Formats: sequence, structure tokens, C-alpha cells
Amino acid sequence: MRGRERPENCPNQMREPSQKIKAVVTMPTAATINNSPPNDKRVDKTAQRVEGMFAQIAPRYDLVNRLLSGGIDVWWRSVTVRLAPPPDHGSILDVCTGTGDLALAYAARCCSKVKVVGADFCRPMLDRGVQKSQLMAERKQGVAVEWIEADAMHLPFPDASFELVTVAFGLRNIVDTRGGLAEMARVCKPGGRLAILEFSLPKQQLMRSAYLWYFRHVLPRIGNALARNASGAYSYLNQSVEEFPSGEALATLVREAGFFAVQSIPLTFGITTLSLATRTGATRD
Repeated sequence: MRGRERPENCPNQMREPSQKIKAVVTMPTAATINNSPPNDKRVDKTAQRVEGMFAQIAPRYDLVNRLLSGGIDVWWRSVTVRLAPPPDHGSILDVCTGTGDLALAYAARCCSKVKVVGADFCRPMLDRGVQKSQLMAERKQGVAVEWIEADAMHLPFPDASFELVTVAFGLRNIVDTRGGLAEMARVCKPGGRLAILEFSLPKQQLMRSAYLWYFRHVLPRIGNALARNASGAYSYLNQSVEEFPSGEALATLVREAGFFAVQSIPLTFGITTLSLATRTGATRD
């Protein structure tokens, strides 16, 4: 698929990437962000658990993702960039950016008038993003990404700062989905766009049953072995996906956060869904 054409009067000039990651907020403790009842059996998404898990798998995260998805995750991100194209000027924020794949996909399509910011609270994941950004700089590809070490529940940006806010495979990792969406709405400019790329479950029953069997019994074993981790990261993956709201349930949460014109676009038989929305005309109080 062809991506969005760059403006003719906006050459794609590579800015020098920052060699440092900005740590601009104090991480909240699990007690301050985990509102689950003590005996709640839902997936553990406390800050310590999620950050520690991703820190452990960071060195092999990209490799394992490519192997498990057969590389189709690259296409999912390219679809996101095409259907939620970068603005001609202004700023883009990629929340829960991880190793920065989506932020870098946008950076490769932006001109020098656009600022791309990748934010995540897991420093080892961001370190991988910085390394990839430096490779892009050496190849004179795209604009630089500004890397920010920050929690998605407490984004260190003023209200209405970004024309486009994105999150890929990270919203379900936030302990409070509503709170995370509210923060994204707060920093998104009125009329700006939101793009959420997230795993989902196929609606077709036979496909859903086969996928769930693979997701529950095969993928966790392969993923945990390839990632060489003891934190059960790829067992957490299927558990968090099955628990996470999708379809109209997620669309409702997005509207409640302050967005409208919500679209849900299933990809690859519905195992991934791209949700797009537009920020309402007034910023949230």
C-alpha cells in the first residue's frame, strides 16, 4: 500500500537525534495507580510488574515480535501511518512507545516541520528505540524522535500539545484504561486525531477458537523461550488481550474520554484492530 505523499515544499530533512532520554516525571507507585480490589483476579498490570517484564525482554523484543508475527506487525504499523497520516506541521506523540517502532514509522514519513515524541516508562525499551533512531540518522532517513521516559497515566505535556496521539500494543498495559485515554485526550489538540493499534480477538467463531488455542498454549511457550525471560511476558500477552475491551466496548471508552467519529478497523482476520478517533472541540477540564 502506498503511504501518504510528503508536501512538496517540505523536504524530509533529518535532524540530529538526541543522545539522551529525558526523564521528566516521577514514577507513581503501584499503590497510587492500581485501583483493583485486593482479591481481584484480573491480569496484574501494576507499574512494577509491567516495567520489570518489559525491561527483561527488551534486548530481544523486536526479534521475537518479528518471528511470532511473521513480520506482519510491520504492515500493521504502516496501515496506521497511512490511515492516520502525520500532520504537515506540529507534533505527534506515541504513547507506550516501547522500542519506538510506530514512532520511527511516523518519523520516516514526516517532514522537518513535524516533531515526533516517543514516551514510555521502561528505560531499557527506550534505549533500543534510541539505537534504532541513530541508525536512521546515519542513513539520513526521516526526522529525529524525541524520547521521553514518562508514565502514560501522568504525561509531562501541557494540555492540547499534539495534533496526533498514537499508541500501539500499549493501551492494554495501562492499569487504568479510562485514565490512560483521558491523558491522551488531555494532550491532544481539539480536532486532533487518536490512533490505537491493539490486539483483538477474531469474531468468526472457528477462527476465534483456533486463534485462542494458539494464543493460550503455543505462543506463550515459544515467546518466553525466544525472549529468554522468566517473567512470563508472553503468558501475560494472551491474558491481557483476552481481558482488554475491544470493538464497541473500546469505542465507548474512547468517546467517553472526549473523542468522536470513532472507527474500528479489523486487520488480519481481526487479530488486530486499528481504532481511529477525533478530539472534540473543547479540552478536558
